[in-house]
Parts: sequence; structure tokens; C-alpha cells
Amino acid sequence: MARLLAALAGTEVPHPRLVALCDDPAVLGGVFYLMEVVEGFNAITTMPALHAGDPAIRHGMGLALVDGIARLAKVDHLAAGLGDFGRTEGFLERQAGRWRAQLDGYRQYEGWPGPQVLPGVDAVAGWLEAHLPRDFTPGLMHGDYHIGNVMFAPDGPALAAIVDWELATLGDPLLDLGRLLAQWPEGEAPPPGGFRTAPHDGFPGMPEIIAHYAARTGRDMGSLRWHAVLASYKLGILLEGSNARAAAGKAPRETGDTLHVTAVECLERALGWIEGGPFA
Repeated sequence: MARLLAALAGTEVPHPRLVALCDDPAVLGGVFYLMEVVEGFNAITTMPALHAGDPAIRHGMGLALVDGIARLAKVDHLAAGLGDFGRTEGFLERQAGRWRAQLDGYRQYEGWPGPQVLPGVDAVAGWLEAHLPRDFTPGLMHGDYHIGNVMFAPDGPALAAIVDWELATLGDPLLDLGRLLAQWPEGEAPPPGGFRTAPHDGFPGMPEIIAHYAARTGRDMGSLRWHAVLASYKLGILLEGSNARAAAGKAPRETGDTLHVTAVECLERALGWIEGGPFA
């Protein structure tokens, strides 16, 4: 993560500035780094009066959120010294099988009923394998991009910083857009997990988000349906892990129940997007 933050210095990507890296374990018992303090707020946990009181500012926040990953996707990873930051060969081919293996691995938790607790998971997996994009343009990706993993500026709609870079890699940046859509409101219905701000009116809808990303990056959006379905599938499987651990007494039962509901919602969204959704 420190390597990535250092490489992003001087780019247009909003990020916490890397202050220092210490790789001497004798200092604190391991490698550590320092980042600058970011002046901003997390829109999931709080909304300042300025932003809460103006739908136009919230609309700008949504577009700024898209700009964050658009700018990241446009970084020249080779010029930034990140040509080896991830394995791009076979990147998309690995995805569906990797996450299905993750789901099957939950069988180790005694008491978990099995993959069938996620309705449609086999159908989604099959569709992903059958509709695998033929190619993609590699770029830097955040890996878990959603509105809870950014900080907004206190004086307007701009992003102050993208945070939580632990899953960043070199891969297909369209997956960041798919992940953003996976928990974005679709119409008036709340997204999986009820994951949205309060108030939430004014934020751009999915078609505008997609069009904004396309205009900012110039990327081919023809396979975005696949990326969005994969993002919902992956998120559902990851969240189901807490339910499996709860079944074995290794996580709170209440947490397992809550995240299982969200996992089911993710799979339902993935199923719905196979034929429908905001995709051309």
C-alpha cells in the first residue's frame, strides 16, 4: 500500500499523502508507514449541514466519486513504476472460479448449510463463465471502491481522498465501477445492505454514473454488465463468509444474519442484471 501511495504522488488521484515508510522491524516490530491527515468526512457516517442541505452538492459528490476511479484508471502504471503491481495475464479468467472456490471453502465451518443458501449462485457463476470478456485494458484498481471508502471535502462536493487501499492491484479498472454499482441505489429501492447516505436524494443515478465514467476514461463499456454482475457476485460471497463463521460460533450470530441478508440481496441483484439493469 505504501508503494502505491508513493507512486500516486503527483497524479490527479485524491489520496492520503505518504509521509514516511519504515521497513526496519526493530523499530516497532514490523514494517509501518505514516500518511498525512485528511481533512474530510465519510458520507456514510455523517453528512455536514452544507452537504445535507443541498441536493446539487450531493449530485456533485456522486460525480466526484466516479471521477476518483476514472482518474485512477488513467494513471500510467508503467510510468509510475507499477508494472509488476499485479498479474494481468488471465486476470478476468481467474475471477469467477476464484470466488466460487471461496464460497465452497466455507464448508469448513460446521453448521453452515452450504452454497445453496445463496439463491441463484450457480446460475450467476455459469453466466459469468459463458460471457467472459475477450480482453481488457489493464490499469490500476482500488479493489473495494464504494462511497464508504472515500472522504469528501468539507467545503464542497469534491473528494478529499480515496482511502482503504489494501486491496489495490493492477487489473481491470472496470471492476471498480462494477463494485461502485453493486451497492448503489437503483431507482427508489435501497441497495444491498441499505448502503446509502442520509439524505440520499440528489445523487446521480446509475445511467449518469456510467456515462460520466465513460466520458472521463474513454474506456470501452461494452462488457460493463459482466463486471457489475461479477462485483455483486463477489461481494455476496465475501459477506456470506460471516454467516458461515457465525454458524460455527466464530462470529456473532446477529452479524452473520445481517450480512447473510445482504449477501442474498447481492446475488438477487446479480441475477437481475444478467438480463436487465442500466447497461446498454
